[in-house]
Amino acid sequence: MSKPPADAVLSLAQLLEQQSPAPPPCLVEPGLLPSQGILFVGGEPKVGKSLLVANLALSLAAGSDRLGFPVPAPRRVLVCQFELPVPQFVSRLAIMRRAMGSAADQNLFVDTRATGHLLSAPQGLQHFLAAAQAAAAEIIILDPLYSTHDQDENDTRAMAALCQSLLRVREASRAALIIVHHVRKSIGRYEIGSAFRGSSALHAVGDSYVLLTRPSPQFNTVELRFQFRYAAPLPPRLLELDAAALWFSAAGVLPVAAATDRRKVELADVQQALTELGRTDPL
Repeated sequence: MSKPPADAVLSLAQLLEQQSPAPPPCLVEPGLLPSQGILFVGGEPKVGKSLLVANLALSLAAGSDRLGFPVPAPRRVLVCQFELPVPQFVSRLAIMRRAMGSAADQNLFVDTRATGHLLSAPQGLQHFLAAAQAAAAEIIILDPLYSTHDQDENDTRAMAALCQSLLRVREASRAALIIVHHVRKSIGRYEIGSAFRGSSALHAVGDSYVLLTRPSPQFNTVELRFQFRYAAPLPPRLLELDAAALWFSAAGVLPVAAATDRRKVELADVQQALTELGRTDPL
């Protein structure tokens, strides 16, 4: 049986000597993105996940608070996105950049050759690690997760293996991960981390979860709901999209009425109500 390296097994005294007992500060407060944490951002297609994450990437690179979440310091951010051709993605970033100038220019990096590389393959894993090293990334964005693998998302063993690849990226790069992912077709009002599509392995590996929903299709407003492993949960909040600038901004607190479950009234409900009123003839 192989032995671990001598410096891999440390006493508590050695650990306390090497590391502060206080947890490192979060990269995005309050508790949204812990140091070397894994944040999942999810929602239905076209709800605005990628736009929100691009906003967050620019805010992190600039060290500025533009979304209502405090960003304590500028960070080096590597974006690995697979949905848009590079020219279109650069055009999107250029529109967002107008609102903040050059503040993020030196800290935001884009992996222009991410497409086609899979975390589930050794060569793909090495590609992402090399890109993270080239950028000296403190934060790596993967958008969307399903483009980074070729596994069955309903297969627990396959998803567990994918999660191990995510953990290897985090450990080797010492970077935090922001992962964009879809949710299941039917989810409950109060589901957050468990709403993400695929095996429960994904729910187990994350440190923070943000779920986007659209309260009304008539408005460019999204509701954010949160679940954190290491911090108290935030109340739901609303963000409004400026379609011209491609930036989300705070749109106030969620109305109490919007926080209640809405359920379709079924025929059985009507029959029960009429029965209680003394009418028993069928409808």
